[in-house]
Amino acid sequence: MTLYYTLVFMLLMAEMGLFMLLIVPLPFTVRRKMFTFISENPIVAKLQYGLKITFIFILILFIDSVNRVYRVQVELASATDAQGAGGNRAAIMGHERLEVQARKFYSQRNMYLCGFTLFLSLILNRTYIMILEVLRLEEKVKGYEGTTTKGAKESAKLAAAGEPGEIARLKKVISQKDQDIETLKKQAAGLHREYNEMGDKLAAAGGARDPTPRKDI
Repeated sequence: MTLYYTLVFMLLMAEMGLFMLLIVPLPFTVRRKMFTFISENPIVAKLQYGLKITFIFILILFIDSVNRVYRVQVELASATDAQGAGGNRAAIMGHERLEVQARKFYSQRNMYLCGFTLFLSLILNRTYIMILEVLRLEEKVKGYEGTTTKGAKESAKLAAAGEPGEIARLKKVISQKDQDIETLKKQAAGLHREYNEMGDKLAAAGGARDPTPRKDI
């Protein structure tokens, strides 16, 4: 294996280790601190920029390896046809066929190595984005659930109100309040009726005692 393919293999192993680190179940605070460090550290940002350039070169190697696999496949097919046509050169063509098969094996190995490295880089990028989104959603959920003191007190009140005895007591209090409201409505209606009757009596008495003579126009 040449030097650059050895570096590609080392990068693949590093990606696998990083992927395992991302999917390891960690506490929320530890995971949040780790991803905050990765997102805000300038050294990590420069490293990510360098990896993008590296993946461009790996893509070029992948395209070259695919081309080599295709050419070796064509050469292997030609060697097989030539071996079947010429009987006296069977041994020579057999040796050439083994050489072509070895080249095919190395070309396929390089193609798989570069391909898996590129594919895993896409998986890592997508996994990183999804974990960041999950962390943001978890923070929102914790805020909605009321992790502060006020939220905890309100949750305790709601929990206490959810007990069967407390619900029955509250229903009884509401029923008593409804009865009091109905009684007040009846009293208000009686007072309004008495007020109207007193107003009518006063109006009738005032009209009967009016001594002012009327003038004809």
